[in-house]
Amino acid sequence: MKAPECFDGTQPFKVRSFIQSCQLIFHNDPANFSQHREKVLPSTSLLIGRTAKWIEPYLSNLTNQDASYLLSSWTFFESQLFALFGDPNEVRKS
Repeated sequence: MKAPECFDGTQPFKVRSFIQSCQLIFHNDPANFSQHREKVLPSTSLLIGRTAKWIEPYLSNLTNQDASYLLSSWTFFESQLFALFGDPNEVRKS
């Protein structure tokens, strides 16, 4: 299965396809992606540009409570990507 394309946050309409591409990888290999942290940390390696600048402080400070929660919850990570880099006019379907 092809890895998701990198996401730079400059095109809000691409956040959904980035998330869906990541989820396909998770569903295709549930043994390696059973925990939220196992989903979030590899996904951060696909963030470039604006999104990489956003995530870098969290990765640099993994012991920080805010960083720990963001990097340990796929649901929260996904919601933050939508909130910060998604189309504010799009109605999100969860």
